[in-house]
Amino acid sequence: MTPNVRFGIVGCGSVSEFHAKAIDSIAEAELTGACSASAQSLARFIERHPGVRPFDSFEAMIACPDIDAVCLCTPSGLHTSQAIAAMRTGKHVVCEKPMSLTLEEADALIATAARTGAKVCVISQFRFSPAVQEIRRAIDAGAFGKIVCGTLSMPYYRSQEYYASASWRGTWAMDGGGALMNQGIHGVDVFRFLMGPVKRVSAVTRTLTRHMETEDSAVAALEFTSGALGTIQASTTAYPGYPRRIEIFGERGSVALEEDSIARWDLPIACHLPVGQAAQNVGASDPNAISNAGHTLQIRSFVDSVLHGAPLTADASTGRLPLEIILAIYESSRTGLPVEL
Repeated sequence: MTPNVRFGIVGCGSVSEFHAKAIDSIAEAELTGACSASAQSLARFIERHPGVRPFDSFEAMIACPDIDAVCLCTPSGLHTSQAIAAMRTGKHVVCEKPMSLTLEEADALIATAARTGAKVCVISQFRFSPAVQEIRRAIDAGAFGKIVCGTLSMPYYRSQEYYASASWRGTWAMDGGGALMNQGIHGVDVFRFLMGPVKRVSAVTRTLTRHMETEDSAVAALEFTSGALGTIQASTTAYPGYPRRIEIFGERGSVALEEDSIARWDLPIACHLPVGQAAQNVGASDPNAISNAGHTLQIRSFVDSVLHGAPLTADASTGRLPLEIILAIYESSRTGLPVEL
């Protein structure tokens, strides 16, 4: 292993810039190569990042001994097969969410990571937010008492033009879902991180205004294994788009989180962060409006794990958790019945 982790980025769409900027800001990381199914996207990426080597194909990239790890910024339906192929050639993997479109795919990815010893980091950047970490600290300290319920609201907006701009968006085969699987999965991940495992889900999903296969609106009622109750609401047709909001209510106190800002803190312990500031890092109507701070923190953790053996904060098993919840929501909506996890 060289002193730096040498990265190749796979897929040169908008999300690739979050990875590129994060890698460029980390002392022990180096952006070495890039490839894309679109020659134009690749050319534009190389123009923005001179010195990065263009590869003609994903297969050529993972065969290159000068690449230590790949960042998968491709359509969701490609993530599992590309991650497994990369691991089999000795590469470590950073994978955007969702890591897979089915639990069977997720389990195959996890098994390959265990068999090959590859490091697999599934992007869960909002877990690294100081506000989320502060709420997690309060939960671990027992400041809420018994948590009785929680809510996750994601009233986002994506235009029809957004879905028309790429043929894979809003399809079951390549996107795996809509408002929940694509836009909402990061919120579901944070909600699960704070509230704990889910026992049962009852849900309804609908496609109300967008012309696509998958849902643009969803509501779900959850029962957590702790006994707490919860709700999830998600949309990509709620104009103009409001910040994601998570509320957690306990017998001794409650909090409200808007994106990366703590909106309310009514707990018996002090908050170490400002309370009541306007929501920051809001991608409710523009996915490019979020900060890359979370990607930087997570990829830095990944580099530390690859080079120094540090614990990997969000591995492939972590990436499976929100996927399980979202797939249960889809199944409940399809059957009209509660789904046990």
